[in-house]
Amino acid sequence: MGRSKDLRVHLPDWITRIFPLAIWRIPSGEKVLYLTFDDGPIPNITPAILEILQNKGIKATFFCVGENVFKYPEIFKQIKDEGHSVGNHTFNHLQGIKCSTEKYFNNIEKANEYIGSNMFRPPHGWLRRAQYRKIARHYKIVMWDVISCDYDSSLSPKKCYENVVNNIRDGSIITFHDSIKAEKNVLEALPAVIDKLTARGYEFRKLEFPQLYPLSRKERIKNRIKDTKNNINRLMKGA
Repeated sequence: MGRSKDLRVHLPDWITRIFPLAIWRIPSGEKVLYLTFDDGPIPNITPAILEILQNKGIKATFFCVGENVFKYPEIFKQIKDEGHSVGNHTFNHLQGIKCSTEKYFNNIEKANEYIGSNMFRPPHGWLRRAQYRKIARHYKIVMWDVISCDYDSSLSPKKCYENVVNNIRDGSIITFHDSIKAEKNVLEALPAVIDKLTARGYEFRKLEFPQLYPLSRKERIKNRIKDTKNNINRLMKGA
């Protein structure tokens, strides 16, 4: 079946090449898919998604908004305790094209004080070129191959289901949302998507990348304080 012509569901490969350092898909020759969720954690919705994943035996990746992690640390902890991976989705769902590179990167770093991940996904996928270059030096930028469009209240759960199952391929990174806007669609479409694609022989995995990037700002500050204390202690001993 041909891929969707709806750019919200799937971007043509020539567009994804604008950001070559970003991860859009992870083809491996195996029937492997990657479920991801944006915008949480949110009470009721995120725990309901976690219950679905647990019942299906699926591990996924949650790109979290730092402000939500700050408000609902117990849900964030549940995500990690249940074996899922987490990524950074800015502190307050900030759109890169609406602010300077410095402001945007500081917002990401602020979020990472609560999230602690080397993965980043920009809200709506919007980045200025300068932002992209700076972020790519510090984080693995993860985009998507297929979006369910579950956030669109004019769509039915069935349409969101079709958006995914009709467009996946080996290594597809699939995006749903654990947000209030997506609640109706994601909670109904997600289990059907998992069942359908599992029946087709696909395996779901969470996203993980080696820690090749600098520590978060909070971790760097802690290390600098530790180094300063060690230097003072050495000086005191030598006095």
